[in-house]
Amino acid sequence: MGHLLVRYLPVFFLAISLAPAFASSPTEQIQETIQQVLTVVNDSGQSDDTSRKRQLRETLMPRFDWSEMAKQTLGKHWDAAHSRQGEFIAALAEFLGNSYIGKIGAFKDEKIIYLNETVERDEAQVRTRIVSSKGGPTAVTYRLHRVDGEWKIYDVAVEDISLVANYRSQFSRILSRGGFDDLLRQLKEKELTSK
Repeated sequence: MGHLLVRYLPVFFLAISLAPAFASSPTEQIQETIQQVLTVVNDSGQSDDTSRKRQLRETLMPRFDWSEMAKQTLGKHWDAAHSRQGEFIAALAEFLGNSYIGKIGAFKDEKIIYLNETVERDEAQVRTRIVSSKGGPTAVTYRLHRVDGEWKIYDVAVEDISLVANYRSQFSRILSRGGFDDLLRQLKEKELTSK
């Protein structure tokens, strides 16, 4: 099932740009974000692919809570990496951002159905279904929490497979075999997969 994460991870990024201040609920912020991203993706006036990728990056990256995502993907290894946490956060953000921003254009024809949201204090989940013209529907759940008045994504699950749990397992194997330097090297050289 890990291949589903590879296939649909770019769709996660459709939901993570900086949402406007008037969008108050997690679902509203995700809907506004998707609209902003699709505007960039569908802008036929942009002939420069580099410019489009830069715009997508500027739009998408702020929607994640990279710190929380990094902490959760490292799991029990987080405290041991105390002096290098900042380096890991930056490497993880670059790895995920660079790996998938270039693939977003393939998702122009995807239809996103918003099923429901649950909010409990500062935690939220937004459940969606992605309907592809090339296949059956896929369930995608965004897990968010409130940070400084904004809803930030810290995990995404495709068909109940958590991106964070997937990487936590992979990172733990790398750390047990080669250590923190090896993990950073693989992130920077894009050697990791979502399998």
